[in-house]
Amino acid sequence: MRRRELITLLGSAAAWPLTAHAQQAAMPVIGFLGSESPQVSVGQLHAFHQGLGQTGFAEGRNVSIEYRWAEGHYDRLPALAGDLARRQVSVVVAPGGVPSALAAKAATTTIPIVFRTGTDPVRSGLVTSLNRPGANLTGVTALNAELVPKRLELLHEMIPTATTVALLVNSANPQAENISRDAEVAAGRLGLQTQIIHASAESDFEAAFESVARLRAGGLLIQTDNFFGARSVELAALTVRHAVPAIFALPFALAGGLMGYGGSDTDLYRLVGVYTGRILKGEKPFDLPVQQATKIELIINLKTAKAFGLTVPPALLARADEVIE
Repeated sequence: MRRRELITLLGSAAAWPLTAHAQQAAMPVIGFLGSESPQVSVGQLHAFHQGLGQTGFAEGRNVSIEYRWAEGHYDRLPALAGDLARRQVSVVVAPGGVPSALAAKAATTTIPIVFRTGTDPVRSGLVTSLNRPGANLTGVTALNAELVPKRLELLHEMIPTATTVALLVNSANPQAENISRDAEVAAGRLGLQTQIIHASAESDFEAAFESVARLRAGGLLIQTDNFFGARSVELAALTVRHAVPAIFALPFALAGGLMGYGGSDTDLYRLVGVYTGRILKGEKPFDLPVQQATKIELIINLKTAKAFGLTVPPALLARADEVIE
């Protein structure tokens, strides 16, 4: 063997451990597409990391996470999703409801996507079926939008004298029209009139509640929406200040609102983390059925009811999973 060939061979052999080490050190990258901000998503992020941990992944140890936050501005989501797709992350997590999931779906047809939504993902055009999602998407759903008729029934039972109910919707949400239509149909079956109130920014809240008072609505139903969910404390305070009996998701009642009805959001984020970890281990999104929330709870804030001068019907109180006094 010639001396030059020997040197080349030895040089290549010396590089093998370095190459193997570099490959071993390379970590998969999760692209996290948040519709809100990290400040209002602390609990959800903790649950997501718990789910990842159940599959053996920990940020900074064996997985890296690229976070993108829309700060409540849904129109920013497509650009943020496109940026993650260009970076060729290993999986895109889109937990911000239908707006973030649709943005991720439009950005890539090859990178796996794990979504979390409160509406029917088939009806929203995300997947072809719950059992066999197809393509590169799967995720979890609370089907909160499908709980609209039940929320209206609960509100009607709490305030049977009300003839008009206002519906607060975020017009920036692509599902706003469907949810409004479903609410109107459900209200009609109960003999109620509905008034649609729009708010897509915090600066809209005060005017929205003034509209509720002006329209003499006896109650308020808040649309399932990540923007509203992240501001449950502010919305609950406004309902108390304006004396508007209202129903929304579970955190709303915990924050001081009258009633909360739905599934646990933290549990859904944990399931998103589990599915993300399973995909990182090699499973395909089209083989993972969309999971649905199985436990629906009712929380009644008795302290708020007393502040409104409402007497909670005993039958309704007996059905509550939690009563805040």
